[in-house]
Amino acid sequence: MKKFFAIITLLALTSLSFAQKAGDRITFTATDMKGATVTSDIFAKNKVTILNIWGTFCGPCIREMPDLAKLNEANKAKGVEVVGIVIDILDRKGNVDPRVKSSGEAIISQTGANYTHIIPNMTMMTGLLKNIQAVPTTIFVDSNGRQIGEAYLGSRSQKDWQKIIDEILKK
Repeated sequence: MKKFFAIITLLALTSLSFAQKAGDRITFTATDMKGATVTSDIFAKNKVTILNIWGTFCGPCIREMPDLAKLNEANKAKGVEVVGIVIDILDRKGNVDPRVKSSGEAIISQTGANYTHIIPNMTMMTGLLKNIQAVPTTIFVDSNGRQIGEAYLGSRSQKDWQKIIDEILKK
């Protein structure tokens, strides 16, 4: 499975197609890695939510997580929050794979990425995440649950993400 995602990741670098587009409203009900229910109401508590879609097999995803954690802390006062979505956590039947979940928990702990991480359900996989072709993919969402701009493919440094956040907050 990891090999499959690596191939898909490489192919996606030449073709950018995402599940959402600017202005689309994102709605969902799911659980987080701790078992708590999370809904799209999470967007209402911030000016901007950064949805970072990542996989436990993805080196660039894991390498950027410490920077995302720093961004999350540095921008809380500005009304910005990072939320992760672990895209590879479900098995083919739509159940949480305990090995992948354990790996995800270890990655979150090791990287200090202590922000909310959502376990997508099958509705999210066939909706919001349907056309995600590579990870990490990052989507910015306003307080009304609408996507801001286009999705970002690939990892970025804390400095580069901060520039994007600052531009979004200016609007």
